[in-house]
Amino acid sequence: MSTPQQFLLPDVGEGLTEAEVVTWHVAVGDTVEVNQTLVDIETAKSVVELPSPFAGQVLALLVPEGQTVDVGTPIIEIGTPQAAPSPELEPEQAEEEPQLLVGYGAREATTSRRRRGGARPAAAGSTAVADKPRAKPPVRRLAQVLGVDLASLTPSGPDGIVVRTDVLAAAPMHEPAPASVPTPAPETTQAEPSPYGLETRIPVKGVRKQTAAAMVASAFTAPHVTEFVTVDVTATLELREKVLARREFRDVRATPLAFVARAYLHALRRTPMACARWDEAAQEIVVPGQVNLGIAAATPRGLVVPNVKAADRMDLRELALAIDDLAQTARAGRTTPESMAHGTTTITNVGVFGVDTGTPILNPGETAILAVGAIRRTPWVVGEGADERIEPRSVLQLALSFDHRVLDGAEGSRVLADTAAILRDPTEAFL
Repeated sequence: MSTPQQFLLPDVGEGLTEAEVVTWHVAVGDTVEVNQTLVDIETAKSVVELPSPFAGQVLALLVPEGQTVDVGTPIIEIGTPQAAPSPELEPEQAEEEPQLLVGYGAREATTSRRRRGGARPAAAGSTAVADKPRAKPPVRRLAQVLGVDLASLTPSGPDGIVVRTDVLAAAPMHEPAPASVPTPAPETTQAEPSPYGLETRIPVKGVRKQTAAAMVASAFTAPHVTEFVTVDVTATLELREKVLARREFRDVRATPLAFVARAYLHALRRTPMACARWDEAAQEIVVPGQVNLGIAAATPRGLVVPNVKAADRMDLRELALAIDDLAQTARAGRTTPESMAHGTTTITNVGVFGVDTGTPILNPGETAILAVGAIRRTPWVVGEGADERIEPRSVLQLALSFDHRVLDGAEGSRVLADTAAILRDPTEAFL
């Protein structure tokens, strides 16, 4: 006998109230274990994997992919086996110790825990049934839409899995999908012709919707001031080449951004108020005990700003590794809400797009954000007096936006000037 258990959509952090079901990793009839990944959901912050709180057989997927539901909504039903305690054991010994769920976020292993072979046990009172065809949820959905019976296909995928090409090859040509099978909602919808031609509407939701709201709130709440400086970073790039040749950096992707971040962190030591935040309710300025350095990352789902916790306590190697890890996680769409919480200041690297500079908007709750432009080879005046001459140098532009309620003009200017000075002559600062 099994007991149906419903898994309710949890609040995965930051007091979120809703999430969209993006991808199911299980199907009805699958056997799952505790902590096996069930589904990817997209919150207003990021895409998160939800692990199973139960072990058993999937009875129903209660929410289709693409649908947004409130926290607390049942999303899946799992039949869990009933087990009677052994009479030889004391009652307290018979109680099974609960298994703890792993944290939300990126997978720690790529191997699947889904049942790979053998007939599934029949439920009480029923007869055993043959194995159902094995296919991933998107392939099952495609087969439904095209009216293809998966059981009639010869799998061509690894380990006997039905793949997309198997379904397409068996699909009836020029036949519409059965009317009773709902098709997934498209990401874009076409509207009626307008004076501007045929318009395409793109739903704004999830990360992009949250980012839009946060940027509007920031722009109209904090009085922004932006200052700019152009700096010769030739010496920093020469130092980077020497650093990369060292044994301890052979496995490190130390980009120029890591060196800019290191210089910025040094500058913040002299002006720690640049990491403070304005507490509107208490009418106080709160200065944190450490620097959690945000790195803005553009992803297909929108802008995310994960942060390196206690970045000011890291050496260059640790900082470079942490920045690279944040970037890879963001590109994979696995940035967790916790990694974006409690940031104190941010760097946005617009140079990767070939842009020289910009006027960045503050990450909500922070006082300063540094924009880093593209590094360009530029004719530059070097030397002094009779030794003055023009040479090709590596030059970039920095822009610092700051909240004028927390930093006055002199303090903001000092942060930017100190960062530029270190990048111009990094010898002492990076030792």
